[in-house]
Amino acid sequence: MPSSVVNLTVNGREQEFLARPAESLLTSLRDRLGLMAAKRGCAQGSCGTCTVLVDDKPVMSCLVAVETIEAAEVRTLEGVADGERLDEVQQAFLDGFATQCGFCTAGMIMTAEALLAENPDPTHDEVVEAISGNVCRCTGYRAIVAAILDAAGRRK
Repeated sequence: MPSSVVNLTVNGREQEFLARPAESLLTSLRDRLGLMAAKRGCAQGSCGTCTVLVDDKPVMSCLVAVETIEAAEVRTLEGVADGERLDEVQQAFLDGFATQCGFCTAGMIMTAEALLAENPDPTHDEVVEAISGNVCRCTGYRAIVAAILDAAGRRK
């Protein structure tokens, strides 16, 4: 099957590129657009390292065929900071030492961004539930949950 032209808005910029049939959004982001924050982890939707926002909803980009989201708005970690100024979630992760190896960080931050946009004052349990699809093998999640709660407070 031939490649198809895909049009998306990625981090606020219109993008048009060729994609192979059934190419994942993750592959398009990394290989076509050079956006490397979303990681290739399990390729089965069980680790969350590839989480990005599609029309403001968190999705595991390894599971989404890019041609199925034609004209969508996609936001990756590269589109979170405002120039040199980190967003509140990014700053809270940094200040709270919520990363160790960093492999899961982009997916965690994007999941937190979606949570806080929908629920600006989540409880501890709501944060835990929201990140339940994101695996971290280093931190034990305490610092991550604390950073997300801190970011919620910073946004008030």
